[in-house]
Amino acid sequence: MEILTSVLAELGEGPTWDSATRRLLWMDILDCRVHCLDPESGAVESITVPQHVGAAKPRSGGGLVLNLRDGIGLRGPDGSFDWLFHDPVAGRRGNDAAVAPDGALWAGTMRYDETRGGGTLARIAPSGTAETVLGNVAVSNGIGWSPDGRRMYYIDSSTGRIDTFDFIDGHAHNRKPWVTIESGAGWPDGLTVDAAGAIWVALWDGGAVRRYTPHGRLDRVVELPVPRTTACAFGGAELTDLYVTTARIGSSPDNSAAGRLFVLPGVGQGLTQPAFQG
Repeated sequence: MEILTSVLAELGEGPTWDSATRRLLWMDILDCRVHCLDPESGAVESITVPQHVGAAKPRSGGGLVLNLRDGIGLRGPDGSFDWLFHDPVAGRRGNDAAVAPDGALWAGTMRYDETRGGGTLARIAPSGTAETVLGNVAVSNGIGWSPDGRRMYYIDSSTGRIDTFDFIDGHAHNRKPWVTIESGAGWPDGLTVDAAGAIWVALWDGGAVRRYTPHGRLDRVVELPVPRTTACAFGGAELTDLYVTTARIGSSPDNSAAGRLFVLPGVGQGLTQPAFQG
Protein backbone atom coordinates (compact mmCIF):
# COMPACT_ATOMS: atom_id res chain seq x y z
CA MET A 1 0.00 0.00 0.00
CA GLU A 2 1.36 3.41 -0.96
CA ILE A 3 0.29 7.02 -0.53
CA LEU A 4 0.47 8.91 -3.81
CA THR A 5 1.06 12.66 -4.31
CA SER A 6 0.99 15.50 -1.82
CA VAL A 7 -2.63 16.35 -2.69
CA LEU A 8 -4.75 16.56 0.43
CA ALA A 9 -8.52 16.42 -0.11
CA GLU A 10 -11.23 17.50 2.29
CA LEU A 11 -13.58 15.10 0.49
CA GLY A 12 -11.62 13.00 -1.99
CA GLU A 13 -13.85 10.92 -4.25
CA GLY A 14 -14.48 9.26 -7.59
CA PRO A 15 -11.20 7.70 -8.80
CA THR A 16 -11.48 6.87 -12.51
CA TRP A 17 -8.84 5.48 -14.86
CA ASP A 18 -8.81 7.27 -18.22
CA SER A 19 -7.53 4.59 -20.57
CA ALA A 20 -7.12 7.05 -23.46
CA THR A 21 -4.64 9.25 -21.57
CA ARG A 22 -3.36 6.63 -19.06
CA ARG A 23 -4.14 9.01 -16.23
CA LEU A 24 -6.08 8.68 -13.00
CA LEU A 25 -8.83 11.20 -12.32
CA TRP A 26 -10.20 11.94 -8.87
CA MET A 27 -11.71 15.00 -7.21
CA ASP A 28 -12.07 16.98 -4.04
CA ILE A 29 -15.81 17.60 -4.01
CA LEU A 30 -15.80 20.56 -1.64
CA ASP A 31 -12.74 22.23 -3.17
CA CYS A 32 -14.32 22.20 -6.69
CA ARG A 33 -11.21 20.57 -8.12
CA VAL A 34 -10.53 17.60 -10.38
CA HIS A 35 -7.05 16.09 -10.09
CA CYS A 36 -5.27 14.13 -12.81
CA LEU A 37 -2.30 11.87 -11.96
CA ASP A 38 0.31 10.48 -14.33
CA PRO A 39 1.42 7.39 -12.36
CA GLU A 40 4.68 7.03 -14.28
CA SER A 41 5.99 10.51 -13.59
CA GLY A 42 4.01 11.26 -10.43
CA ALA A 43 2.93 14.59 -11.94
CA VAL A 44 -0.50 15.92 -10.94
CA GLU A 45 -2.56 18.46 -12.87
CA SER A 46 -5.44 20.08 -11.00
CA ILE A 47 -8.46 21.62 -12.71
CA THR A 48 -10.84 24.04 -11.00
CA VAL A 49 -14.49 23.54 -11.96
CA PRO A 50 -17.44 25.94 -11.45
CA GLN A 51 -19.16 24.16 -8.54
CA HIS A 52 -18.90 21.32 -6.05
CA VAL A 53 -18.15 18.26 -8.19
CA GLY A 54 -19.29 14.73 -7.30
CA ALA A 55 -17.86 12.93 -10.32
CA ALA A 56 -15.72 13.50 -13.40
CA LYS A 57 -15.63 10.96 -16.23
CA PRO A 58 -13.83 10.94 -19.59
CA ARG A 59 -15.75 11.79 -22.76
CA SER A 60 -15.24 9.83 -25.97
CA GLY A 61 -14.14 12.94 -27.86
CA GLY A 62 -11.90 14.24 -25.09
CA GLY A 63 -12.65 16.38 -22.08
CA LEU A 64 -14.82 15.48 -19.11
CA VAL A 65 -18.45 15.09 -18.12
CA LEU A 66 -19.01 16.52 -14.62
CA ASN A 67 -21.68 15.80 -12.03
CA LEU A 68 -21.92 19.24 -10.44
CA ARG A 69 -24.09 20.94 -7.82
CA ASP A 70 -26.64 22.16 -10.36
CA GLY A 71 -26.56 19.42 -12.98
CA ILE A 72 -24.36 17.79 -15.60
CA GLY A 73 -21.65 19.87 -17.26
CA LEU A 74 -19.33 19.23 -20.18
CA ARG A 75 -15.71 20.35 -20.12
CA GLY A 76 -14.13 20.40 -23.56
CA PRO A 77 -10.54 19.40 -24.34
CA ASP A 78 -9.81 23.14 -24.69
CA GLY A 79 -11.15 23.90 -21.19
CA SER A 80 -14.50 25.26 -22.42
CA PHE A 81 -17.63 24.59 -20.34
CA ASP A 82 -21.30 24.05 -21.21
CA TRP A 83 -24.28 22.66 -19.36
CA LEU A 84 -25.60 19.38 -20.76
CA PHE A 85 -28.40 19.12 -18.19
CA HIS A 86 -29.09 22.05 -15.85
CA ASP A 87 -31.35 21.25 -12.90
CA PRO A 88 -30.53 23.39 -9.84
CA VAL A 89 -32.31 22.48 -6.58
CA ALA A 90 -31.56 24.46 -3.44
CA GLY A 91 -29.63 22.42 -0.87
CA ARG A 92 -28.80 19.60 -3.29
CA ARG A 93 -25.62 18.61 -5.16
CA GLY A 94 -24.34 15.93 -7.49
CA ASN A 95 -22.51 12.98 -6.00
CA ASP A 96 -21.12 9.76 -7.49
CA ALA A 97 -21.69 8.82 -11.14
CA ALA A 98 -20.64 6.14 -13.62
CA VAL A 99 -20.76 5.50 -17.36
CA ALA A 100 -22.84 2.51 -18.46
CA PRO A 101 -21.77 0.02 -21.12
CA ASP A 102 -23.91 1.91 -23.67
CA GLY A 103 -22.13 5.23 -22.99
CA ALA A 104 -24.90 6.89 -20.95
CA LEU A 105 -24.11 8.57 -17.63
CA TRP A 106 -25.79 7.39 -14.44
CA ALA A 107 -25.57 10.27 -11.99
CA GLY A 108 -26.65 10.54 -8.37
CA THR A 109 -27.59 13.53 -6.24
CA MET A 110 -27.97 14.13 -2.51
CA ARG A 111 -28.97 16.93 -0.18
CA TYR A 112 -26.17 18.53 1.79
CA ASP A 113 -28.04 17.56 4.97
CA GLU A 114 -28.48 13.97 3.64
CA THR A 115 -32.28 14.03 4.08
CA ARG A 116 -33.93 10.85 2.81
CA GLY A 117 -35.91 11.48 -0.33
CA GLY A 118 -33.84 14.56 -1.17
CA GLY A 119 -31.58 12.72 -3.60
CA THR A 120 -32.04 10.98 -6.93
CA LEU A 121 -30.44 8.61 -9.39
CA ALA A 122 -30.84 9.57 -13.04
CA ARG A 123 -29.79 8.24 -16.43
CA ILE A 124 -28.35 11.00 -18.62
CA ALA A 125 -28.31 10.18 -22.33
CA PRO A 126 -25.51 11.57 -24.52
CA SER A 127 -28.08 14.02 -25.92
CA GLY A 128 -28.68 15.44 -22.44
CA THR A 129 -32.09 13.83 -21.95
CA ALA A 130 -32.49 12.90 -18.28
CA GLU A 131 -34.61 10.08 -16.87
CA THR A 132 -35.06 9.89 -13.10
CA VAL A 133 -34.69 6.24 -12.14
CA LEU A 134 -34.88 6.59 -8.35
CA GLY A 135 -36.37 9.51 -6.45
CA ASN A 136 -36.37 8.36 -2.82
CA VAL A 137 -32.61 8.49 -2.20
CA ALA A 138 -30.57 9.94 0.67
CA VAL A 139 -26.90 9.58 -0.37
CA SER A 140 -26.59 8.26 -3.93
CA ASN A 141 -23.19 6.60 -4.22
CA GLY A 142 -21.44 3.67 -5.91
CA ILE A 143 -22.59 2.45 -9.33
CA GLY A 144 -21.11 -0.35 -11.44
CA TRP A 145 -21.87 -3.14 -13.91
CA SER A 146 -21.00 -6.82 -14.12
CA PRO A 147 -18.49 -7.78 -16.83
CA ASP A 148 -21.30 -9.03 -19.09
CA GLY A 149 -23.30 -5.82 -18.57
CA ARG A 150 -26.39 -7.69 -17.40
CA ARG A 151 -26.31 -6.67 -13.75
CA MET A 152 -26.03 -3.18 -12.27
CA TYR A 153 -24.83 -2.54 -8.71
CA TYR A 154 -25.95 0.51 -6.74
CA ILE A 155 -25.45 2.04 -3.30
CA ASP A 156 -27.60 4.48 -1.38
CA SER A 157 -25.23 4.75 1.59
CA SER A 158 -28.03 5.42 4.08
CA THR A 159 -29.39 1.89 3.54
CA GLY A 160 -26.11 0.23 4.47
CA ARG A 161 -26.51 -2.02 1.42
CA ILE A 162 -25.28 -2.78 -2.05
CA ASP A 163 -28.30 -3.43 -4.29
CA THR A 164 -28.57 -4.99 -7.73
CA PHE A 165 -30.71 -4.34 -10.78
CA ASP A 166 -31.24 -6.37 -13.92
CA PHE A 167 -29.75 -4.25 -16.70
CA ILE A 168 -31.63 -4.65 -19.98
CA ASP A 169 -31.28 -2.47 -23.08
CA GLY A 170 -29.61 0.33 -21.14
CA HIS A 171 -32.20 0.45 -18.36
CA ALA A 172 -32.33 -0.86 -14.79
CA HIS A 173 -35.13 -3.13 -13.56
CA ASN A 174 -36.03 -5.26 -10.53
CA ARG A 175 -34.04 -3.72 -7.67
CA LYS A 176 -32.96 -6.22 -5.00
CA PRO A 177 -30.83 -6.03 -1.84
CA TRP A 178 -27.58 -7.91 -2.47
CA VAL A 179 -25.11 -7.31 0.40
CA THR A 180 -25.75 -5.60 3.72
CA ILE A 181 -22.80 -4.13 5.61
CA GLU A 182 -23.03 -5.14 9.24
CA SER A 183 -23.55 -2.50 11.92
CA GLY A 184 -20.33 -0.88 13.11
CA ALA A 185 -18.32 -1.72 9.99
CA GLY A 186 -18.93 1.60 8.25
CA TRP A 187 -21.19 2.76 5.44
CA PRO A 188 -20.83 1.60 1.82
CA ASP A 189 -19.61 4.41 -0.42
CA GLY A 190 -17.98 4.07 -3.85
CA LEU A 191 -17.54 0.73 -5.62
CA THR A 192 -15.84 -0.86 -8.59
CA VAL A 193 -16.27 -4.22 -10.35
CA ASP A 194 -13.26 -6.34 -11.29
CA ALA A 195 -12.75 -8.65 -14.27
CA ALA A 196 -13.91 -11.67 -12.25
CA GLY A 197 -17.20 -9.90 -11.50
CA ALA A 198 -16.33 -9.27 -7.85
CA ILE A 199 -17.26 -5.97 -6.21
CA TRP A 200 -14.79 -3.81 -4.29
CA VAL A 201 -16.45 -1.29 -1.99
CA ALA A 202 -14.98 1.50 0.16
CA LEU A 203 -16.43 1.88 3.65
CA TRP A 204 -16.96 5.41 4.99
CA ASP A 205 -16.09 5.41 8.70
CA GLY A 206 -14.94 1.83 8.21
CA GLY A 207 -11.32 2.50 7.23
CA ALA A 208 -11.31 -0.34 4.72
CA VAL A 209 -12.02 -1.62 1.23
CA ARG A 210 -13.85 -4.94 0.91
CA ARG A 211 -14.12 -7.41 -1.95
CA TYR A 212 -17.28 -9.44 -2.42
CA THR A 213 -17.53 -12.34 -4.88
CA PRO A 214 -20.29 -12.26 -7.55
CA HIS A 215 -22.33 -14.43 -5.16
CA GLY A 216 -22.09 -11.84 -2.37
CA ARG A 217 -19.50 -13.62 -0.22
CA LEU A 218 -16.94 -11.45 1.55
CA ASP A 219 -13.50 -12.77 0.59
CA ARG A 220 -11.07 -9.93 1.25
CA VAL A 221 -10.70 -6.91 3.53
CA VAL A 222 -7.94 -4.31 3.07
CA GLU A 223 -7.61 -1.93 5.99
CA LEU A 224 -6.31 1.62 5.48
CA PRO A 225 -4.84 3.99 8.09
CA VAL A 226 -7.73 6.45 7.71
CA PRO A 227 -11.36 6.15 8.84
CA ARG A 228 -13.05 7.66 5.79
CA THR A 229 -12.30 5.62 2.72
CA THR A 230 -14.60 6.92 -0.01
CA ALA A 231 -14.18 5.12 -3.35
CA CYS A 232 -11.93 2.80 -5.35
CA ALA A 233 -11.06 2.03 -8.98
CA PHE A 234 -8.59 -0.10 -10.90
CA GLY A 235 -5.98 1.61 -13.03
CA GLY A 236 -2.42 1.45 -14.24
CA ALA A 237 -1.06 0.10 -17.52
CA GLU A 238 -2.50 -3.38 -16.92
CA LEU A 239 -5.47 -2.31 -14.75
CA THR A 240 -4.06 -4.25 -11.81
CA ASP A 241 -3.59 -1.41 -9.30
CA LEU A 242 -6.45 -0.39 -7.03
CA TYR A 243 -6.61 3.36 -6.32
CA VAL A 244 -8.48 4.44 -3.18
CA THR A 245 -9.64 7.96 -2.32
CA THR A 246 -10.14 9.18 1.23
CA ALA A 247 -11.58 12.19 3.06
CA ARG A 248 -10.00 14.50 5.60
CA ILE A 249 -13.29 16.04 6.69
CA GLY A 250 -14.33 14.74 10.09
CA SER A 251 -11.00 12.99 10.71
CA SER A 252 -8.49 13.74 13.43
CA PRO A 253 -6.15 16.64 12.52
CA ASP A 254 -3.30 14.39 13.66
CA ASN A 255 -4.00 11.84 10.93
CA SER A 256 -1.74 13.07 8.11
CA ALA A 257 -2.91 10.24 5.81
CA ALA A 258 -6.57 11.29 5.83
CA GLY A 259 -7.52 12.89 2.52
CA ARG A 260 -4.67 11.25 0.60
CA LEU A 261 -4.85 9.07 -2.52
CA PHE A 262 -3.70 5.49 -1.92
CA VAL A 263 -2.74 2.72 -4.33
CA LEU A 264 -2.75 -1.02 -3.71
CA PRO A 265 -0.46 -2.41 -6.45
CA GLY A 266 -1.29 -5.69 -8.14
CA VAL A 267 -4.31 -6.65 -6.02
CA GLY A 268 -6.58 -7.70 -8.88
CA GLN A 269 -7.62 -7.20 -12.48
CA GLY A 270 -9.91 -4.34 -13.41
CA LEU A 271 -12.16 -3.68 -16.38
CA THR A 272 -11.74 -0.99 -19.02
CA GLN A 273 -14.32 1.69 -18.31
CA PRO A 274 -16.38 3.18 -21.14
CA ALA A 275 -16.24 6.89 -21.92
CA PHE A 276 -19.34 9.09 -21.94
CA GLN A 277 -20.60 9.37 -25.51
CA GLY A 278 -21.84 12.97 -25.19
